[in-house]
Amino acid sequence: MPVLTDGPDDAAVTLLLAHGAGAPMDSPFMAATAARIASKGHRVVRFEFAYMAERRETGRKRPPERAPALLDQWRQRIDAFGGPGAVAIGGKSMGGRMASLIAAETTVRGCLCLGYPFHPPGKPERLRTDHFPELRCPMLIVQGTRDPFGTRDEVAAMGLPDTVSVAWIEDGNHDLAPRKASGWTADAALDRAAELTDGFLRSL
Repeated sequence: MPVLTDGPDDAAVTLLLAHGAGAPMDSPFMAATAARIASKGHRVVRFEFAYMAERRETGRKRPPERAPALLDQWRQRIDAFGGPGAVAIGGKSMGGRMASLIAAETTVRGCLCLGYPFHPPGKPERLRTDHFPELRCPMLIVQGTRDPFGTRDEVAAMGLPDTVSVAWIEDGNHDLAPRKASGWTADAALDRAAELTDGFLRSL
């Protein structure tokens, strides 16, 4: 699987970062996020799941593989970068959700999710948090307050375990971007997400 690396090779923490279901590892969101986190002294390694790498080669869109295949690919990436004790893991939306499932079975240093898909939009009863009590490391979720996959009010009612921290981007959508009327910009929101991630990685 191809990778893109930002930040110093000798950083104290390597963050493996996976993309969401619909956009590749070099999407504007992924590139901007990786650059911001790396600028704070962390090594960020982005990778693509096989279905997305195939799309890059053929130009044909296809849906993500089923979870077992995605999780196997996560395990391969972790092994390639020194094993669970050497890395923190995370990702955008689906990539972060798959990372959290790995974090429930393996002692990685930490888990980060940028826009966690707590439930499908419009279906708050279909929660994707059953594995959270099994997490074996700290997890940080950076979430927009108007994310249709889990708003602030919805998440507040979920009773998440102490291992999970949620930091809110005011007026952010699933890409953490606020509306113009909010008084701040998408760039400022990503800056804030990087600051939060920096503090989290340093705490590990």
